[in-house]
Amino acid sequence: MKILVVGGGGREHAIIKKIKENKTVEKIYALPGNGGMKDDCECVPICATDIDAIVAFAVANAIDYAVVAPDDPLVLGLVNALEKVGIPAFGPRAEAAIIEGSKVFSKNLMKKYGIPTARYEVFTDLAPALAYLETAPIPTVIKADGLALGKGVIIAMTREEAKSAVRSMMEEHLFGKSGERVVIEEFLTGPEISVLAFTDGRTLKPMVSSMDHKRAHDGDTGLNTGGMGTVAPNPYYTPEVARRCMEEIFLPTIHAMNAEGRTFRGCLYFGLMLTADGPKVIEYNCRFGDPETQVVLPLLRSDLLTIMMATTNGTLDMCDVTFADGACACVIMASEGYPEKYEKGYEITIAPEVLPYVYVAGAKLDGDILRTNGGRVLGVTAEAPTLKEALTLAYSRVGQVHFANQFYRHDIGERALKAGR
Repeated sequence: MKILVVGGGGREHAIIKKIKENKTVEKIYALPGNGGMKDDCECVPICATDIDAIVAFAVANAIDYAVVAPDDPLVLGLVNALEKVGIPAFGPRAEAAIIEGSKVFSKNLMKKYGIPTARYEVFTDLAPALAYLETAPIPTVIKADGLALGKGVIIAMTREEAKSAVRSMMEEHLFGKSGERVVIEEFLTGPEISVLAFTDGRTLKPMVSSMDHKRAHDGDTGLNTGGMGTVAPNPYYTPEVARRCMEEIFLPTIHAMNAEGRTFRGCLYFGLMLTADGPKVIEYNCRFGDPETQVVLPLLRSDLLTIMMATTNGTLDMCDVTFADGACACVIMASEGYPEKYEKGYEITIAPEVLPYVYVAGAKLDGDILRTNGGRVLGVTAEAPTLKEALTLAYSRVGQVHFANQFYRHDIGERALKAGR
């Protein structure tokens, strides 16, 4: 089979490495991919949002199956476009991808169908939003309606911070059209849990849970990032919590989308918070999370491509989805200054014995030299029988990867170890 994977980050690298395990795969193309993927696939410099060019490439190269990994092309309708030319694809159509593409849609969906989430208000004009903030409970959460590279959520600890966040979105257009509408949301507290789930629109099979680390620096300090590391499983996701999530959140979401005529097929990401009142939805994503994918897929013991095709074909109920009993850890190595200003172009050296456990996100080839080309450069992973062993091994592998201007958190997984049950 010829497989096309759309995207170019660490998540896509993890997907590609897992798909390679299927013996029927003869060729994998990554569009655009990155320089660190060269040993696992052929990278083609086509932007992930260039729908017409991707479809043309898929037709010209007789692609058998496509995997659309990032949010933007899903929301733009790449799966729809590929299906029109007869190429099956993993991921939701545009009408279902709106569950991530519009926070207003997802919040209204949860309210309509009684899915537990934070209380909220929606605003389309600046003045009413600022007036609401005069008396709103503080802290509060300000969210841009549309996609914003994972940066469209601001937790405001003071009333002035909240007003400033709203102004930056609605008046200064920090996130372009994505900030034309804003959601002002109740601030929830409790442990966060990420659960990815395969679904064909009827059957839903959750993957192993994970815990992300969003803040840039140790001790959960610094700015929010796209994720500085992850561990799986998440110790807060007990069998009882899992049962409640399935009954109160996962299946009701699938049923709600069907009722709205927006059947969701692919990977649905549930960002959850375990509050004193039980689990509640913080956010939905319409695709695999990054860097959650880098710890979830190494633990998958079933064949990934077979599962993906089952979500497309509507046969997930007949598909085996099993995970190892151990743990996995991922430490993100980033460029100093991320998520704000940082320099690129530094040479990356990776010990050969560590290479199989590295997922490359922001790098490019300069001849035969791999150089940094992004904020989050790569993720170093390790799987082991226990989380403590996985973390020890992951950090030992970090020590065998080098580039100038690097930084990473030294406390990935510490919260999970303390909460170990």
